[in-house]
Amino acid sequence: MKRHLISAADLTRDDALLILDTAEELAQISGRSIKKLPTLRGMTVVNLFFEDSTRTRISFEAAAKRLSADVINFSVKGSSVSKGESLKDTALTLEAMGADGVVIRHGASGAPYRLAGWVKGSVVNAGDGTHEHPTQALLDAFTMRRRLGDLEGRKVTIVGDVLHSRVARSNVLLLHTLGADVTLVAPPTLLPVAVDSWPCQVSYDLDAVLPKSDVVMMLRVQAERMSAAYFPTVREYSRRYGLDGDRMAQLPEHAIVMHPGPMNRGVEIAAGVADSPRSTIVEQVANGVSARMAVLYLLLGGSEPAFGKEISE
Repeated sequence: MKRHLISAADLTRDDALLILDTAEELAQISGRSIKKLPTLRGMTVVNLFFEDSTRTRISFEAAAKRLSADVINFSVKGSSVSKGESLKDTALTLEAMGADGVVIRHGASGAPYRLAGWVKGSVVNAGDGTHEHPTQALLDAFTMRRRLGDLEGRKVTIVGDVLHSRVARSNVLLLHTLGADVTLVAPPTLLPVAVDSWPCQVSYDLDAVLPKSDVVMMLRVQAERMSAAYFPTVREYSRRYGLDGDRMAQLPEHAIVMHPGPMNRGVEIAAGVADSPRSTIVEQVANGVSARMAVLYLLLGGSEPAFGKEISE
């Protein structure tokens, strides 16, 4: 693996499978009374979050602590950044503190790439603008593999606000690398201009795609990023692109329903669907810790799963 994880495109098939296999091994400790390994003892991981994200920040914090790393949570509110300090100055401060790994979420696309050029430690992209969110794609793939087995040839349908979704971009890239067939379903106004260059298919008809899908991933309508009217009304959007009980009934019996969260219940997904046994939404949260533990271990600890003995003891 490379020293940083900035994009899902950074991962080869072997890299991705190594992370998923490592996550599977690390997931075993979640059932133990003591959920810690000494693997990263003495190392420091900084969570550098310029955007609010309780779910992702806590997931990375739990992952680092279960590997016995020291964790520093850097909140922009109340920091020097709110006084005008630049990203580079913040990076130099972290470098002086001896951070071994920096997990960054930033509202500007490309910020993790810039940060990687300023620090010696490993940088993990926890979401940058509307660009990418590679660890979300990894935990999604990990969840799919646990439910469905090998992803080669699986048909994955990603539905909703693709235009503003970093999750969609990372999932398309990673799932293509793993051999899955991805179809994006959204109104034309919520698809990126260059979507034709992505390794996936595009459809505007959700009902036509559902019967052939092994996985349906619903994306949140990101109203906070929308500066224009991308669809007539929320009710109209929900009618055409929302997943309700009737639409879920069109799926094959083995198919699963996913959502990266947080959800807009009643908009892109009905409450009954979100809470059904075929939904993996809660599993995704739990699997996120295992996937992020694997990423931190492989970037900061080494490329071989030498923790096997520690897990079995």
